[in-house]
Amino acid sequence: MVGGVTAQSTGLRALKKRQTRENISGQATRLFLERGFDNVTIAEVAAAAQVSKMTVTNYFPRKEDLALDMHDEFVQQLATVVREREPGESALAALRRAYLAAVAAHDPVIGFSGSAFARMIAASPALVTRLREFHDDREKALAAALAEETGSREDDILPRVAAAQLAGIHRLLFEETMRRTIAGQGDDDIARAVTGYARVAFDALAPALADYAVRPAGGWVPG
Repeated sequence: MVGGVTAQSTGLRALKKRQTRENISGQATRLFLERGFDNVTIAEVAAAAQVSKMTVTNYFPRKEDLALDMHDEFVQQLATVVREREPGESALAALRRAYLAAVAAHDPVIGFSGSAFARMIAASPALVTRLREFHDDREKALAAALAEETGSREDDILPRVAAAQLAGIHRLLFEETMRRTIAGQGDDDIARAVTGYARVAFDALAPALADYAVRPAGGWVPG
């Protein structure tokens, strides 16, 4: 019984934290869209969310992450796809498959954010810089995953070379999606355009990477 009570309490605390985080993020996004990211203070976000300024910074140490509230998911996205690829599937094939599925779903993580949100990001040098850091961190995470999955030595440059090319495609397609969003194109039109670009881009890497980081048919990967 004690264990059950503890588990219930832990679950309620986790729910409360998630709700608090979502409330802060939601209020921050509303204010940013209304007034522009650079014109809103942390104190104003705290007041709107009815929490202390310290609570806001505990959940979001950087103001930019109040607006770009998908850091972990964004940074780990490509590495996760590689780690979860199917037997017989290369890193390139897995990332291509996952990207095309994300386009079809108009996934916000790949840039389908809506015109108001995209314009808000583009108008803030701080957010543009932070988004660039997201892309850089994602490339590093992908390189680490490729090195792990291929059993590469620490001084092997190939995982970093492959990550630079694969993450570079995703960065280019993200920027193209944002550009078209800001220009006022609808999600369906954007999806059709970037789907075509993605096929060209991934095909261009096939001669070098089609046989790289293929998961063995038995599911074993180097340790």
